[in-house]
Amino acid sequence: MPVHKKKDITPSAENPKAESSSLTLPEQEEFRQYLRRLAVSAVQVLLEQVMREELEQCIGASWGEVTPNRRGYRNGSYTRDLVTSTGRIEDLSVPRDREGVFHSQAFERYSRYEPEVAEALTQMFVSGTSTHKVGEVAQTLMGVAPSASAVSRLNQSLTEQYETWRERPLLSHYRVIYLDGIHFTVRHGAQTDATMILTALGVDLEGSREVLAFRASAEESKDGWCALLQGLRTRGMKEVDLLVTDGHEGLLAAIAELFPSTLRQRCLVHKQRNVMSAIPKREQQEVMAELKGIWHQETKEEALLNLTAFKAKYQKRYPEAIRSLCEDEEHLLTFYAFPPVMHRYIRSTNAIESLFSNVRQRTDQIDAFTTETSCLTIV
Repeated sequence: MPVHKKKDITPSAENPKAESSSLTLPEQEEFRQYLRRLAVSAVQVLLEQVMREELEQCIGASWGEVTPNRRGYRNGSYTRDLVTSTGRIEDLSVPRDREGVFHSQAFERYSRYEPEVAEALTQMFVSGTSTHKVGEVAQTLMGVAPSASAVSRLNQSLTEQYETWRERPLLSHYRVIYLDGIHFTVRHGAQTDATMILTALGVDLEGSREVLAFRASAEESKDGWCALLQGLRTRGMKEVDLLVTDGHEGLLAAIAELFPSTLRQRCLVHKQRNVMSAIPKREQQEVMAELKGIWHQETKEEALLNLTAFKAKYQKRYPEAIRSLCEDEEHLLTFYAFPPVMHRYIRSTNAIESLFSNVRQRTDQIDAFTTETSCLTIV
């Protein structure tokens, strides 16, 4: 009988192409999260090794070493979480000593955030970014959003910085001080109210500008301005060559009480607005050109002649405009007592208005501040 060949029962090799097509790659987000976990794990290993070496230097002996230079003993470790720029480490092992004197330089005591992370979040708050937006950005970059308590702690650090700044000593002599206020909405319990932030901006004898003080007040009252001005004196300011202000009665009353002999310049930009509000729009361009011409004369004598002519020309036609112009008239041309190079800078409160514009760019996203302290801190 013929012998039948035995059939090969060894399974044939699978098609490599088919095999490769059956492999499934992880989704992009899943892969990114995997890389983040690897990075966080590597950072944790590094931090724990650094802290062990720090403790060794602190107590003066390695593990199990007997040495006359030993200054303490190890006492196990504890675990804590720490948010780093890489991500959250949930079970970081922190070594400790029996006496409790060891503290790692890797992070601040009691802080849940790496110093660089805390600083970045703080800068976002200062720039006017909302708490919700800060959380979204932190979640995207680090995989964790700051909790309400973390936000509170960060804001507390800002408050401490503000208090240090608010109480700092001042120079004894300033060339110019600009005074004005800016309003914000602040929550008081279940209600929101307008709060004025009274502001003093100083120019020293070298020409450098510096914000001297902020003070929260319900309104621009005499008491509020007196408190701010007295605070400047308490912190060392003794002499001011010129005060530049608008015409608010509370501010003027405070200046009359505390700085009666100091020269004062009425803001001409505010004055122009007040006068123009009583002039018909069809004539405002012509009248404005004449009004500005008064304070652009080379000498005070020429400016006074132009002022007299302006009043005579428009007294009968626009008495309300002239009445507004004559209010605080004796302080309209004070700037002529100073060198011409200074005139454009001291005729108005534009310097402090520029500051307020800068502040608004950072606070426009904040509908209402939770407290006066948080408002002052961000400003």
